Amino acid sequence: MDRQNPGFVSATEKPPGRAATSDTRSVFISDVHLGTRGAQTERLLDFLQRIEPENLYLVGDILDFWKGRSGWFWPRINNQLVQTVVELAASGTRVVFIPGNHDEVLRDYVGSEFNGVAIERDAVHETAAGERYLVMHGDEVDAVVRHNKWVAYLGGEAYNGLLVVNRWFNYVRRRLGFQYWSLSAFLKHKVKNAANYIASFEQAVAWEAKERGTDGVICGHIHKAQITPLQGITYANCGDWVESCTALVERPDGRLEIVDWSQPEADVVPIDRHQQDHKCA
Repeated sequence: MDRQNPGFVSATEKPPGRAATSDTRSVFISDVHLGTRGAQTERLLDFLQRIEPENLYLVGDILDFWKGRSGWFWPRINNQLVQTVVELAASGTRVVFIPGNHDEVLRDYVGSEFNGVAIERDAVHETAAGERYLVMHGDEVDAVVRHNKWVAYLGGEAYNGLLVVNRWFNYVRRRLGFQYWSLSAFLKHKVKNAANYIASFEQAVAWEAKERGTDGVICGHIHKAQITPLQGITYANCGDWVESCTALVERPDGRLEIVDWSQPEADVVPIDRHQQDHKCA
């Protein structure tokens, strides 16, 4: 425990009560949306304090500058989260920040490094098994974000409203003894237009990876964690930390898995990429 900052556990100290995920070579995190009330900062901080990866990729929308237009929500724990990332970089973890559309202002600093965190437009990651993955946020292939930013912004505001409903919904569930369950994610993935949008997005980023000559793509943007074969490559999405609390991890042998940190005592949940249904009705 840091005596000068009571209540803060540094990145080098592992919190008690949950198994550590130290067998990770690389970690990929996206769509945290720090600055909004929907960010599940406590769960992400708990996860980051249990890992010691060689590589940490922050795959966009870590910060939400869109929300800054109507006022940020920035509790003290957000500073602890940032400090933990800086400590990981200082301890030898290679940290790469790839901005997304909600923190696109940081794209002006591509090629720079701050406190050991490198800012890049995108990256190519080579796994321990020798597979090469294009790492990108994904908004680059999103026609709405690229050509109709006000539509995307208004959609983001509606989504934030849905997250507020989701927060109160889960408050009631906890009082009744039920586990966390994302109502907002359920509704989003059941609406046909949203399902079609997700399917189109997956095809577009897979095509981009093939054009770049990589074996797969690791992205974020649509808040849906998944690993699945697509167009002859491996499509992998980190998910998010406002609804599902998921990340991608690379094991020492090069395998990719999804980590689900949504439950109070959740551990690593490996998901077989060949069993994922990437089709959307």
